[in-house]
Amino acid sequence: MRAYDIIKKKRDGGKLSKQEIEFFVNGYVKGDIPDYQAAAFLMAVYFSKLDMDETLALTFAIRDSGDKVDLSQIDGVLVDKHSTGGVGDKTTLVIAPVMAALGYKIAKMSGRGLGHTGGTIDKLESIKGFNTVLSKERFIDVVNQTGLAVIAQSGNLTPADKKLYALRDVTATVDNISLIVSSIMGKKLALGSDCLLLDVKVGSGAFMKTLKDAKELATQMVSIGKAAGKKTVAFITNMDSPLGNAVGNSIEVIEAIETLKGNGPTDLTELCKKMAVYLLKANGESGDLEKRVEDVFANGKALQKFTEMVKAQGGDENEIKNPELFPKAKYSKDILAEKSGYIVKMDTEKIGTVALILGAGRAKKEDEIDFSAGVYFYKKIDKINEGERIATLYTNQENTLETAEKAFREALTVADKPIEQLPIILEIVD
Repeated sequence: MRAYDIIKKKRDGGKLSKQEIEFFVNGYVKGDIPDYQAAAFLMAVYFSKLDMDETLALTFAIRDSGDKVDLSQIDGVLVDKHSTGGVGDKTTLVIAPVMAALGYKIAKMSGRGLGHTGGTIDKLESIKGFNTVLSKERFIDVVNQTGLAVIAQSGNLTPADKKLYALRDVTATVDNISLIVSSIMGKKLALGSDCLLLDVKVGSGAFMKTLKDAKELATQMVSIGKAAGKKTVAFITNMDSPLGNAVGNSIEVIEAIETLKGNGPTDLTELCKKMAVYLLKANGESGDLEKRVEDVFANGKALQKFTEMVKAQGGDENEIKNPELFPKAKYSKDILAEKSGYIVKMDTEKIGTVALILGAGRAKKEDEIDFSAGVYFYKKIDKINEGERIATLYTNQENTLETAEKAFREALTVADKPIEQLPIILEIVD
């Protein structure tokens, strides 16, 4: 078997066997297949596409390319949630403690932000002392002790994905659904949870811009999850405006805390509650599931779980109990409406870029983050009056405010008439 023949076969529209895909992936990880052949393979896949059998084989090859996380020492049913990335997406900070309060276990590895999308690890590291790098033994101990733990991706987990993704990023082959599916699901299946909820974002702030593409992505991921023996459900959710009101790091943590107290924004609260209900359903639970979910918000158990996790991972629990203790940005600027009307459209990706300009994100992996920087919204797709505050920008770099305000205003479209708002949950694929 030769890499050349596999590339040529896919280039010409042929169907690759499981053995051919495994040979190519394993050879690339070992260094037997060079980058230039892997780049040619990715481009062949990009144009000729993979069918479902090939996508499944590629996913499993990525899953099996390195270490798997053995979670058998964790007592209870393990659930996981993955988002395809968006702006203001702090659902993990809410749904994980909610599920822990409902008696499930969450052993989650999350990523850092890059570009216009934020990262859960960056948000958690805005909590003083919070440690996202734990040994496997400590990771399992924290989950057994508190019901949940969230750490950074580490070790030799799916090395094939790391190598292939880096190559896709520089060869213009990122936006291929089979490659996206195998990347996401390869990592998720290596983690070994029993049940997986996928949050597929669609809209101006998401990688998937159309509902058609988002549904295809969701359907393929659910199919692969079930083929791997995992209970899997996908939510297709609206990212035509930021999720919640806060975009940044510490300000998103504060918003998550308020949501767990029952004081969160409507869209974030609705999404997290419905996700929790579906995770209960996926695990065969019945009865008044909505009430069970409502109760862990109302009685404080979900917030208690979040506080326990923060303490167990070295974070300052006082910041969770008193969010005003989070460090504040030195500079702020209110964005006021220049005329009356209706905000009818947001370029949500550009809003994410505004947060990046202010220091809340990173353009390159080595960039440092300003945890207190970000954007807080008072109005999204809504009616506005001249002079009314739309949002506030926060930063420790005063010289960024003018550029950030200009980019923010360019991201909004104001009209004389309102539009019908889409719901937060557009479709559920199970």
